[in-house]
Amino acid sequence: MIYYLSLGSNSGDRRHNMKEALKFLNTVGNVQKESALYSTTPVGMPAGTRMFLNQAIALESNDEPAALLKKIKAFERRMGRDLERSHYADRTIDIDILLAGQVVLDSRELAIPHPQMANRAFVLAPLAEIAANACHPVMNKTIHLLLSQLQTTEIVKKI
Repeated sequence: MIYYLSLGSNSGDRRHNMKEALKFLNTVGNVQKESALYSTTPVGMPAGTRMFLNQAIALESNDEPAALLKKIKAFERRMGRDLERSHYADRTIDIDILLAGQVVLDSRELAIPHPQMANRAFVLAPLAEIAANACHPVMNKTIHLLLSQLQTTEIVKKI
């Protein structure tokens, strides 16, 4: 299955953290595509929070979504992320499953498509770079269209 993932880091050596995430992802599947890195506004975070680096990845994996999520969360913990207290806090690495083919899933542990992806330029801009024509299976709109319709004040700068 092809997964589209969003990677983000705003703590420590952000570039190194992103490289480590790519290495990890290549152990659970095969990274097919990766966007450029983007410097982005920390959405929902306290004033003065360091800018994020964000990136989108296309990952081919044989794992079911729940199994992939479990591996991702274990990696995030190994990278120093406090999963209980980091929802709107600095993080060394954050990996979100955005899309998984045409799968629609809504459980306590995982929602696919990611419930906030259509509202976040820091997700849509990198994703549009690698999968502009991918379709949101609930909204039935392409990533390109979602990005073009988004009204935001977020700073999303390709670096």
